[in-house]
Amino acid sequence: MELRSATNVELGGELDSKHQAVALAQRRLLEVVARCDSEDLWSRDGCRDLAQWLSIRVGISNWAARRWINAAYALPRLPHLSRALESGVLCLDKTLELCRFATPGTERKLLIWARRVSVAAIRRKADLEARPSRQDTVEADKTRFLHYWWFDDGRRLGLEGSLPADQGSVVARALDRMAERVPDIVEGDHEPRAEPQESLEIRRADALNAMASSAIADDHDTERATVVVHAELEALMGDQRGCEIEGGPVIHPETARRLSCDARLQVVLEDAAGDAVGIGRTARSAP
Repeated sequence: MELRSATNVELGGELDSKHQAVALAQRRLLEVVARCDSEDLWSRDGCRDLAQWLSIRVGISNWAARRWINAAYALPRLPHLSRALESGVLCLDKTLELCRFATPGTERKLLIWARRVSVAAIRRKADLEARPSRQDTVEADKTRFLHYWWFDDGRRLGLEGSLPADQGSVVARALDRMAERVPDIVEGDHEPRAEPQESLEIRRADALNAMASSAIADDHDTERATVVVHAELEALMGDQRGCEIEGGPVIHPETARRLSCDARLQVVLEDAAGDAVGIGRTARSAP
């Protein structure tokens, strides 16, 4: 029993020693970050700024890189926080958030508070204290965008966008509310069920499609709002030929058959050259 206790003490001591070494290394790391900026290493490597260079160099997100840079410049004027990080009293995540709003006059009081609250609580306070400037808000609004493109030979649609916080909150809330009402769809009885996060992401994608479909259905200009699929009869009856979305990619006949279940249908009679020689009325069911 005594031998085991001695071993546990040694193991605990080793843990403390390693933690101290990591904490010291983290403080030195931030010092090196500032030096890399002063030497313009990022511009020499063709990066747009230090954050991008750090993100590529050490494999962290651009968001995390900006936190590192801010702390690297803030800690020299915040000696109490600097020593707390260096000694291991305060973890790196808490230090990074405190550096966003601490001042030489408030750091000691904030240090006491930070030791008993979570990183999330400190981040929330930092978000409130270091609120964006009016110029940042205007810039976020001016640079909003949404891109989409077809890829994977037209089988997938890619989306990328950026919205200011107020618009982003509306979109996120609408998607999540709609996703709550979208059921999990399992392709087959033997398909493994998706993980909770994966399932949520799938339902968000379905929710976006449902919202877009609803907007098109409510559009009074039906001709311009309609997504048109061209499908030959033999393609719908088999799987040998593809079907085409007008102005878009080629889709599998099974997809076209699924879309036809609740779509408006119109028969077009073509001659051998593919020219239309007869057009039927639009209907909800095949003639």
